[in-house]
Amino acid sequence: MDDFDPEAVKMLAYRAKGELRKRARALRNTIPPGAIAERSAKIRAKLDTFPRFIVAKRVALFWPIEGRNEVDLRPLLESLAVRGVAVAFPSIDPESRVMTFRFPANPEAMMERGLGFAEPGYDEPEATGLDVVIVPALGLDAAGNRMGYGAGYYDRTLPRFCPPALSIGVAFDFQLLAEVPITEGDVAVNVVVTDERVIQSS
Repeated sequence: MDDFDPEAVKMLAYRAKGELRKRARALRNTIPPGAIAERSAKIRAKLDTFPRFIVAKRVALFWPIEGRNEVDLRPLLESLAVRGVAVAFPSIDPESRVMTFRFPANPEAMMERGLGFAEPGYDEPEATGLDVVIVPALGLDAAGNRMGYGAGYYDRTLPRFCPPALSIGVAFDFQLLAEVPITEGDVAVNVVVTDERVIQSS
């Protein structure tokens, strides 16, 4: 009988994910800014026709990290404001490193606090009753398994909001993988939206 070492399997998954993460970042960095903007616009258009997003009253977005060619959802802010939707953004406590979402009075006034993306002030109201949480990703598979930068902020935060909120992972279609290795603590998203398709993962 073959020996089965769960720890060895676990380490293989972590190593495979680390290698995929490096490749995903390198690939995304090769895409010209114009193509990133065009693909981001297609993702925003798909979100704007997605039923749960259309009826949502409280939505969590994310501010793209400067220089990393992330999906840019910021142009949604205008149409969401017209619809009266309250928009929250990630906020990470500097001491505990716990992430939550906060509703900024003015998203344009948010500040970068050392992690590369703009965050609401710590005095802004913490989000409750979210309907949809939009999640960034370096890679996703059709089952909603997600690969981020490795810090685990969303994996630890999503269970506090989803359910009842719906989690939607967004990425460019070239970031869609056949399979994302699953490691301890990983939390899958409910829906995957790329510039080419919408996949109901759960």
